[in-house]
Amino acid sequence: MKCQKELFDIPDGVTYLNAAYMGPLLKTSADIGEKALRKKLSPWALPISDFFDPPNRFYELAADLIDAKPSDIAIVPSVSYGTAIAANNLKIEGGQNIVVLANQFPSNYYCWRELAEKNNANLITVPWPEHGDWTKAIIDAIDHNTAIVATANAHWTNGSYIDLVELGKKTREFNAALVLDLTQTLGTVPFFVKEVDPDFMVVGAYKWLFGPYSFGFLYAAPRNQDGKPLEESWLSRKDAEDFTRLVDYKDEYEEGARRYDMGEKSNFINVAIAIDALEFFKKHGVDEISSYIKTLTDYIAKRAKAIGLNVAEDQYRVANLIGINFKDGVPEKLPKTLSDNKVFVSIRGNSIRIAPHVYNNKADIDRFFEVLEGAL
Repeated sequence: MKCQKELFDIPDGVTYLNAAYMGPLLKTSADIGEKALRKKLSPWALPISDFFDPPNRFYELAADLIDAKPSDIAIVPSVSYGTAIAANNLKIEGGQNIVVLANQFPSNYYCWRELAEKNNANLITVPWPEHGDWTKAIIDAIDHNTAIVATANAHWTNGSYIDLVELGKKTREFNAALVLDLTQTLGTVPFFVKEVDPDFMVVGAYKWLFGPYSFGFLYAAPRNQDGKPLEESWLSRKDAEDFTRLVDYKDEYEEGARRYDMGEKSNFINVAIAIDALEFFKKHGVDEISSYIKTLTDYIAKRAKAIGLNVAEDQYRVANLIGINFKDGVPEKLPKTLSDNKVFVSIRGNSIRIAPHVYNNKADIDRFFEVLEGAL
């Protein structure tokens, strides 16, 4: 794969290395979204099929991304929505525990804290491992009292890697549920539900997947597809396509995970944008995308080490996201210096979080280090 910058509206002189904050739309997606917006100017021309056919295509593309079935996918507006579905449908008893990471992203934390408090269970927070191996640290925290493990494929602050295949084995060994937030890796790090077997997996599409804000999807394992949704949407009920019979109320939901769909899932603008974005990933393949981005994060690691800065070793970081760690904190004026020079990254804790994507190349990395070295 070569750099795909021409597909995005990123001006010359802007070095955008911050997909972990917000991914840009593809230019084609923006055009499609604009056309979809204008459909609402003429609602009399909006066919009933637009409520169903585009979401069905989205289910297919989302399922293809993770090697699942379209019926395993639900459309959700956010990670917090998806984790709330998981929390409402997983069993836990008093004295059991829920395992999360230190400084885990809030959308995959608050619901577990509440669930533990409500059921007199314990919330186990795995501290930052000095050895750098998050996988071992999480696995060591799981025991016979563990009911749920909620985590990600990488720590969102600096890209520290978590081996989900090994974690899946451990959770199954102790009959614990596994809930994943893959917002920071899906589409750029290969993931297959058949290898990991999570109970639920949720992703927000607005970062690495080039999707719109307030849109994402939930995977629910077949064993968890008979649960209670957060909403009782008419679209999630059987035979919703027949608008003439909607008041013939149905007890049955649509098949599979569709019962968990958010209300108004057919959002004509967001679905259209998300479909175009996922078509990009289907065309190029996650393996190719991941390999390309890894050449950039490896280059970042090399440049950082050359000037005495600290990054995680290769086996302890994901392909798409890397943190440059400062023992005494990121220098106070550094964020402004970078942004003043139109170099965009994130500061998370004691790290500069650098998140390149397919629109970046090594010249962008060189520009980042030019400004960084000058500031230091």
